[in-house]
Amino acid sequence: MNDKLSWWEQWLQQPQRLRLHTSLFQMHFWIGAVAGAYLTLMSITGSIIVFRDQLSGWRSMEWLVKLHTNLLAGSVGRWVNGIGGGSLTLLCLTGAIIWWPGVKYWHRSLQVNWRANFPRINWDLHSAFGFWCFPFVLLWGISGFYFAFPQAFSIFFVLDPADRITDQWLFWLSELHFGRFTRLTEALWAVLGLVPGVLAFTGTFLCCRRVIFKKPSNPYR
Repeated sequence: MNDKLSWWEQWLQQPQRLRLHTSLFQMHFWIGAVAGAYLTLMSITGSIIVFRDQLSGWRSMEWLVKLHTNLLAGSVGRWVNGIGGGSLTLLCLTGAIIWWPGVKYWHRSLQVNWRANFPRINWDLHSAFGFWCFPFVLLWGISGFYFAFPQAFSIFFVLDPADRITDQWLFWLSELHFGRFTRLTEALWAVLGLVPGVLAFTGTFLCCRRVIFKKPSNPYR
């Protein structure tokens, strides 16, 4: 019966059976496995330095800022951060596609069932946080890549000869990375800044469950 379904029908009902879904899942899985510790570090340090101005008297603040911006390694560290930003962007884009579980289970991917067993809670956290916080995480991925490789965005200047729209867009991209507009946005950015760390932790658990214990990552399967 499944063989008679069109590609679109199969995507709506059983996307896990599609080769595209499998390929993107593998990409998402292994990028997350490799970058998990790095993303957790960036998540925690980023949430702290949102309050850089308020904590300017703290002697460790400048050290944390350098750790977050270049991993205490100058231009090499900034280059690594660019790769990390690109990896986070890829994780967002692939995750947005493989998030879709089919019409039968889509509503489960929007919430966390705290009464379930730990593997399912872990999966729900990864899925729900990834969905609801997608715009913020994608923003940090793109802006992190931009800070390291601004020349990669030169294509936008070609499309915008006057440079006005591009300059404004890149300015807001930088500003939105830190969220230092009001006390409310700073608090919001500090809390949401921990989301990549949560996604990295839950993703690591899914990775260990799949690779070490040979169990399916998705508890719904």
